[in-house]
Amino acid sequence: MAEQTEKAFLKQPKVFLSSKKSGKGKKPGKGGNRFWKSIGLGFKTPREAIEGTYIDKKCPFTGTVSIRGRIIAGTCHSAK
Repeated sequence: MAEQTEKAFLKQPKVFLSSKKSGKGKKPGKGGNRFWKSIGLGFKTPREAIEGTYIDKKCPFTGTVSIRGRIIAGTCHSAK
């Protein structure tokens, strides 16, 4: 996924970044401050979602989107 390119600093809403502990802080993506969840329904959380540094509020693994209903897979034959 793409890294941050916007002028605003993007952050995950459920992660507190301003801890007062000094020293070797854990960086996001290295087993540090990162929110991710298991969505269930037979889907495994990808490594990129757990260890990555991307921020996407519409991602079902790292964002606030919930999976509801049926999961339908399809293929696109034409992009007209």
